[in-house]
Amino acid sequence: MLQSKEIRGPAWLTATALVAALSGCSNAVVLNPAGDIAAQQGDLVMLATLLMLIIIVPVILLTFFFAWKYRQSNTEAEYDPDFHHSTKLELVIWTAPLIIVIILGAITWISTHKLDPYRPLDRIDAQRPLAENVTPLTVEVVAMDWKWLFFYPEQGIATVNELAAPVDRPIHFKLTSTTTMNAFYVPDLAGMIYAMPGMQTELNAVINKEGVYKGMSSHYSGAGFSGMTFKFHGLSDEGFAEWIAKAKTEGQTLDRASYLELVKPSERNPVERFGNVDPKLYHTVLNRCVEEGQMCMHTMMAIDKAGGESYMRAKGLNLSGDICTTEDAAKITAALEAGVASEAVIQQ
Repeated sequence: MLQSKEIRGPAWLTATALVAALSGCSNAVVLNPAGDIAAQQGDLVMLATLLMLIIIVPVILLTFFFAWKYRQSNTEAEYDPDFHHSTKLELVIWTAPLIIVIILGAITWISTHKLDPYRPLDRIDAQRPLAENVTPLTVEVVAMDWKWLFFYPEQGIATVNELAAPVDRPIHFKLTSTTTMNAFYVPDLAGMIYAMPGMQTELNAVINKEGVYKGMSSHYSGAGFSGMTFKFHGLSDEGFAEWIAKAKTEGQTLDRASYLELVKPSERNPVERFGNVDPKLYHTVLNRCVEEGQMCMHTMMAIDKAGGESYMRAKGLNLSGDICTTEDAAKITAALEAGVASEAVIQQ
């Protein structure tokens, strides 16, 4: 029989290694974030890891145990060369993993719906539900080469590579991109969400602590990818109001012309603020019609939905060739009913 003192050394060694590995968890952003959505995602990671460790740890320990017990020098170990099956062992080997897979599947299914980035928040944190009269802060995000542009439609401002929001107020992000697919990620706030040209994705999140947090692009997008970072400021209501006021007083004007200069690729772009912003600019960026004369994607889709070329002929626009040319865009758009053009919404 194996004496306890024989396994004491390996057991202490394993425990020391586990403690050393987990000692840095308090500094890991994913496991110790400042926002409730990120905290729930971190808890899900920890729960899944612990469930899997129920199998992993015993297997690792048994590996050392068998290597120790059946070492060549241990002549007292039981030796049975004809052993080939054990019903009890088979039950343990298959039942335990099956139970864990079922539990993980149930947790994943529930969490997938609960933490859906498109789902509006129903709580501020684990102790505080969301009040009915709270309106989320809307932030429209554009991923560029290689910088981030943030629109605040309610406040009438925009910023480059700087983001801010009040503590404990839900944030509703709407995201798109200019040229290539990218990924918006603030580890303290929530999981990453993709931004794609001509499409709009959404993310709902909340920050629960004041501070300055790192934001980044988590999807490689070319030469300037490594410098595509920004700072996210979690502020008090008063601090956020001051930040908005500063952007309005010190900021520049952002219209179509200045946007076309801003959208040109640049690396490690400094923070910029715009206090006077064209309210339709994000809409034209999303629909890829910022340049004058371009037909917006929602208009093209409205034409297709209404019948395409036959619809255009019914409107008296007997155009030859491609009806989506720049030269014909203004004429075609003017001929469309406003109600038809507003029906198409570009989303993912």
